[in-house]
Amino acid sequence: MATPDVFLQGEHDHFSSSSAFDHTKGDAKSRGFALEKKIEYLERLNDRVSNRRARRWINDRILLELVPRLTGDEIRGLFAPPPWGDEVQPSPFCMTNVVEWDKFRNIDMDKEAGAIEALKGSSSKKKSRVDADKIAALTAWHRVDCRTREAFRRSFLPELVNSFEENIRAFVSEATNEEVLVLYAQDPFHRLLLHGVCEFYNLVSTTESETKGTKVLKMTKIKKKKAGNNELPTITLCAFLKMAKDGFW
Repeated sequence: MATPDVFLQGEHDHFSSSSAFDHTKGDAKSRGFALEKKIEYLERLNDRVSNRRARRWINDRILLELVPRLTGDEIRGLFAPPPWGDEVQPSPFCMTNVVEWDKFRNIDMDKEAGAIEALKGSSSKKKSRVDADKIAALTAWHRVDCRTREAFRRSFLPELVNSFEENIRAFVSEATNEEVLVLYAQDPFHRLLLHGVCEFYNLVSTTESETKGTKVLKMTKIKKKKAGNNELPTITLCAFLKMAKDGFW
């Protein structure tokens, strides 16, 4: 009785020497027909043998016949990157100076912990400062009348409000409690926004009429509160409204 190795060797010789299964020649139709015949032949062999090794060899041959041969470029694509693919770009660690990298790698653990704590402390202080600025801006915003707040939300005219703010912030920083700032705004909506800016900065504002010849002008007198907090918010009203519009509040 033939052993499995003898059977495999005999089948391999028959398989490789048979011209009926040579599909490297001829047109595509004949090659396809030859490939089908070869797979059928292998499947019939698979039904005839019972040895596990023989079945595994036949299954491998079937898979090899089903998969087309790869070109050189396809093989290089399977094994990219090197040694067959494109050259690998050096990493930042490879490009770093060895001495500088050793200093970073061999840093003292106590110094490392101190540096990390210092970074945490600076970030927490910065965050607390930002939170304090936001709270101050919100407090100033809540001083504005609800009707005026609605006007700001609807159309706050950034250029106009910014010009009001520049004058008012300079007045708060430089003027004494007895001084009065006078601004002119003839449009009723503009005057409403001006009063809102004054309320944001905790100032008292009143509008009066002034006659110049045949014209009647509206002037707004602005002064500081006697017992008020005149500290300027870091976040301006224009910046606050833009942040609110962008969803930061």
